[in-house]
Amino acid sequence: MVNLLAAYADRPEPRSIAVVGNQPLPPDSRRAKAIDACDLVIRVNGFVVDEPGGPEAVGSRVHVVVFNRAVRATKHVFRDYRKRLYLLVEPGRMHWEPEDLPGWWPADLGYVPVPNREVVLPLSDALGLPSREQGLWSTTGTLAAWIARTSFPHANLILSGFSFIDNPDQTHWEHAAGDSCIVGPEHQIAAEGRLLDSWTKTGETELLR
Repeated sequence: MVNLLAAYADRPEPRSIAVVGNQPLPPDSRRAKAIDACDLVIRVNGFVVDEPGGPEAVGSRVHVVVFNRAVRATKHVFRDYRKRLYLLVEPGRMHWEPEDLPGWWPADLGYVPVPNREVVLPLSDALGLPSREQGLWSTTGTLAAWIARTSFPHANLILSGFSFIDNPDQTHWEHAAGDSCIVGPEHQIAAEGRLLDSWTKTGETELLR
């Protein structure tokens, strides 16, 4: 998967990566420009990007989309899809999740499953989640960040749009697309927040609020 990610990046060995979650964020041109300046920009599920001529908040570039089967697709998810890499995370396949993709998935759009054994379970171990025995695993956003950090450990990493770092006790998500939903019982977002926050102490990961 590392080689595949590198093939979609601006350079074979990306020096800077942005992983953008779906927290609603106020306009900030510095944040938007920092995200778009990265060699590899990863966005998650039903993401939004800045509209041409509109306020700058989260940038507009997309190299990789990390999504799950319950994705709530916005108008941005499939824009220019032939130029992007789509990574499907499916930790629920270890327990109960069906194999079928949603019926509205574009027939000519392929995707790459993220392997549970090599990617999902090591993250669960880092979070202290018993994913092998119980239906507990990380959010798609944290998994996207884990993929970026472990695939390119020496790259500078920008994280943005991860509300649980500052609000680990929330029970509902607010999304930049304007919708909301409960925090799924399969997630332990306080543990995820602690892990991502610990990365910011290393000097190679920056959180842009």
